[in-house]
Amino acid sequence: MKKILAITSILTLISCGNNEKEDNLENLNKKSAREVVLSTQTKGDTVFHITKQIIWFNNEQIATAVDTVVTLKKESTWETAQDSTISLDKIPIYVTIQ
Repeated sequence: MKKILAITSILTLISCGNNEKEDNLENLNKKSAREVVLSTQTKGDTVFHITKQIIWFNNEQIATAVDTVVTLKKESTWETAQDSTISLDKIPIYVTIQ
Protein backbone atom coordinates (compact mmCIF):
# COMPACT_ATOMS: atom_id res chain seq x y z
CA MET A 1 0.00 0.00 0.00
CA LYS A 2 2.86 2.40 0.81
CA LYS A 3 4.46 1.75 -2.58
CA ILE A 4 1.18 2.42 -4.37
CA LEU A 5 0.77 5.70 -2.49
CA ALA A 6 4.38 6.62 -3.19
CA ILE A 7 4.04 5.87 -6.91
CA THR A 8 0.80 7.85 -7.06
CA SER A 9 2.42 10.76 -5.25
CA ILE A 10 5.38 10.78 -7.62
CA LEU A 11 3.21 10.61 -10.70
CA THR A 12 0.69 13.14 -9.42
CA LEU A 13 2.19 15.99 -11.38
CA ILE A 14 4.23 15.34 -14.50
CA SER A 15 4.61 18.19 -16.92
CA CYS A 16 6.55 18.00 -20.16
CA GLY A 17 6.10 21.62 -21.15
CA ASN A 18 4.76 24.97 -20.12
CA ASN A 19 1.50 24.72 -22.08
CA GLU A 20 0.39 21.21 -21.15
CA LYS A 21 -2.37 20.56 -18.62
CA GLU A 22 -1.37 18.79 -15.40
CA ASP A 23 -2.74 15.27 -15.07
CA ASN A 24 -3.59 14.70 -11.41
CA LEU A 25 -3.88 10.97 -10.78
CA GLU A 26 -5.00 11.33 -7.18
CA ASN A 27 -5.65 14.22 -4.83
CA LEU A 28 -2.54 15.01 -2.84
CA ASN A 29 -2.82 14.01 0.81
CA LYS A 30 -1.04 16.89 2.52
CA LYS A 31 -1.41 15.26 5.93
CA SER A 32 1.74 13.26 5.21
CA ALA A 33 3.19 12.79 1.76
CA ARG A 34 6.26 13.20 -0.38
CA GLU A 35 5.27 15.10 -3.51
CA VAL A 36 7.60 14.85 -6.49
CA VAL A 37 7.13 16.94 -9.63
CA LEU A 38 9.12 16.06 -12.75
CA SER A 39 9.18 18.63 -15.53
CA THR A 40 11.10 19.44 -18.68
CA GLN A 41 11.70 22.94 -20.00
CA THR A 42 13.41 23.78 -23.27
CA LYS A 43 15.13 27.08 -23.93
CA GLY A 44 16.76 27.17 -27.36
CA ASP A 45 19.17 24.22 -27.64
CA THR A 46 19.20 23.63 -23.86
CA VAL A 47 16.91 21.24 -21.96
CA PHE A 48 16.28 21.60 -18.22
CA HIS A 49 15.19 18.35 -16.51
CA ILE A 50 13.70 19.60 -13.23
CA THR A 51 12.84 17.56 -10.13
CA LYS A 52 11.00 19.29 -7.30
CA GLN A 53 10.27 17.57 -3.99
CA ILE A 54 7.94 18.75 -1.27
CA ILE A 55 7.54 16.94 2.06
CA TRP A 56 4.15 17.33 3.76
CA PHE A 57 3.58 16.41 7.42
CA ASN A 58 0.56 17.27 9.58
CA ASN A 59 -0.81 19.41 6.72
CA GLU A 60 2.35 21.53 6.72
CA GLN A 61 5.07 21.83 4.10
CA ILE A 62 8.19 20.98 6.11
CA ALA A 63 10.82 20.70 3.34
CA THR A 64 11.31 21.59 -0.32
CA ALA A 65 14.15 20.86 -2.74
CA VAL A 66 14.64 21.53 -6.46
CA ASP A 67 17.28 19.85 -8.61
CA THR A 68 17.98 20.59 -12.28
CA VAL A 69 19.97 18.54 -14.77
CA VAL A 70 20.95 20.51 -17.88
CA THR A 71 21.56 18.86 -21.27
CA LEU A 72 21.66 19.88 -24.89
CA LYS A 73 18.50 19.21 -26.90
CA LYS A 74 20.54 17.03 -29.28
CA GLU A 75 23.45 15.30 -27.55
CA SER A 76 26.37 13.85 -29.48
CA THR A 77 27.36 10.33 -28.51
CA TRP A 78 29.51 7.67 -30.12
CA GLU A 79 26.40 6.05 -31.57
CA THR A 80 24.63 9.09 -33.01
CA ALA A 81 23.78 7.19 -36.17
CA GLN A 82 21.71 4.75 -34.11
CA ASP A 83 19.06 7.23 -32.92
CA SER A 84 19.92 10.76 -33.95
CA THR A 85 16.27 11.79 -34.45
CA ILE A 86 15.38 11.78 -30.73
CA SER A 87 15.72 15.05 -28.85
CA LEU A 88 16.22 15.05 -25.09
CA ASP A 89 13.11 17.16 -24.46
CA LYS A 90 10.92 14.31 -25.77
CA ILE A 91 12.43 11.27 -24.05
CA PRO A 92 10.17 9.23 -21.75
CA ILE A 93 10.32 9.54 -17.96
CA TYR A 94 10.77 6.38 -15.90
CA VAL A 95 10.36 6.44 -12.13
CA THR A 96 12.02 3.95 -9.77
CA ILE A 97 11.03 3.82 -6.10
CA GLN A 98 13.38 2.26 -3.57
